[in-house]
Amino acid sequence: MLQKTSLVLQDGTTLDDLIKRDTNEVSLRVMTDKELYDHEMERIFAKTWLLLGHESEIPKAGDFVVRDMAEDNVIVARDREGNVNVSLNVCPHRGMRVCLGEAGNKHVHQCIYHGWAFKPNGDFIGAPIEKEKMHGNDVDKATLNLKKARVHLYGGLIFATWNTEGPSFDEFLGDMKYYLDQLFCRTDSGLELLGPPQRFVIPCNWKIPGEQSGSDGFHTLTLHRSLMEGGVMGGTAETIYDQAPGMYGVDVSCEQGHSLRCLEAEKTFKMFADVPFEGKSVEERLNLLTPPGVTKEMIPQLFKNLSADQVEQLATIPPQVGGMFPNILLAFIFAPRTDGGASGALALHTYVPKGPDKVEFVNFIFAEKDAPEQMKRDMLQNAVQQTGTSGTIEQDDADVWPVIMRNARGGVSKHMTLKYQALHGHERPEGWKGEGLLYPGFTKDDTQWNWWLAYHKLMSEA
Repeated sequence: MLQKTSLVLQDGTTLDDLIKRDTNEVSLRVMTDKELYDHEMERIFAKTWLLLGHESEIPKAGDFVVRDMAEDNVIVARDREGNVNVSLNVCPHRGMRVCLGEAGNKHVHQCIYHGWAFKPNGDFIGAPIEKEKMHGNDVDKATLNLKKARVHLYGGLIFATWNTEGPSFDEFLGDMKYYLDQLFCRTDSGLELLGPPQRFVIPCNWKIPGEQSGSDGFHTLTLHRSLMEGGVMGGTAETIYDQAPGMYGVDVSCEQGHSLRCLEAEKTFKMFADVPFEGKSVEERLNLLTPPGVTKEMIPQLFKNLSADQVEQLATIPPQVGGMFPNILLAFIFAPRTDGGASGALALHTYVPKGPDKVEFVNFIFAEKDAPEQMKRDMLQNAVQQTGTSGTIEQDDADVWPVIMRNARGGVSKHMTLKYQALHGHERPEGWKGEGLLYPGFTKDDTQWNWWLAYHKLMSEA
């Protein structure tokens, strides 16, 4: 028996009317409803962990970048003690933004409206004309700090949440930590952001790209068909359904809504060169097909930073694409070159809500910090050309999302439903070492439906 939700919109529509858990359908109305969007700001984006950037963006004391936690603008700054802080960019005096720049170095952030000043950690320093008590009579200065978010660094990635008493970051990751560590925590120095993130605004609701990031594999066959026909993603027109990358593997998910698609390294390699993996040791396989961004000289670091089981998975069926709930897509793309060069890409997208009909696409491009400079340049070029804001892959995705948004406005079409009924069911492959909900074989709808179940759970909590 499914538990009923308490969320009811003003016209009497319930969350269960929109997210039909008994038939695995979602009303298209969820992609445009303003009232539902307002609830999402409170129940999802004000409570869950959100990605804001990478610590390599703010290496020195006083360094800062300005980012958005949904529609809340925040200052991400490093203080004199080396700690990373996230503070709401709203002056507690009269509501003006304290920091108007996008990035820089400041040891004092001063509001231009009335001059109130704050430290990089958000602490209130003072207001002009101290003796006249401009900050207020008999007011404790500690109560005038910028509102501070809870911060966690994971593999150098900066996450924050306003939910100071909520789940820890490890609880937020759940069973997916075992797999995500293989991407973000595998080398001694970790990842490095290759320049400021790319950003552009798309006229669609954040959930349209968000739910696709729940490891939607089906659209690879059709929406990205031209990339396979042209050899960009492997395969040919004659063998597209057999060779399309990512159609067969093991999808991994969890109740928190995160997911990853683990794809066989040997099949990935055979799209570019016919080299057999059979009978090869883990280290030999890694030397044949190193994870994207990792050089052969860095392979010993994998054994140092990960467990033997995690390294074995990287060598045999590594996680490559997927998403972190609510609004992150990750792509660690294998594309080996016969000359030994780096053709892969390491990228993270965040889809930041800017209203019920707008989303800001933010593209973070990475390389391993210990990688040679030429490899970093190659990785940057590859990511811009493939997964960048105007890349060959993202042009396809950004073409359909606004059309779905327009359909969601129609008096008739908004009552259509999104179907998630091609389900495989949880099945643990023989010898599989990691935990989570596992779906081996041809990709199905399970992981995306888990994304919607995670959405439903948070939206049901007042």
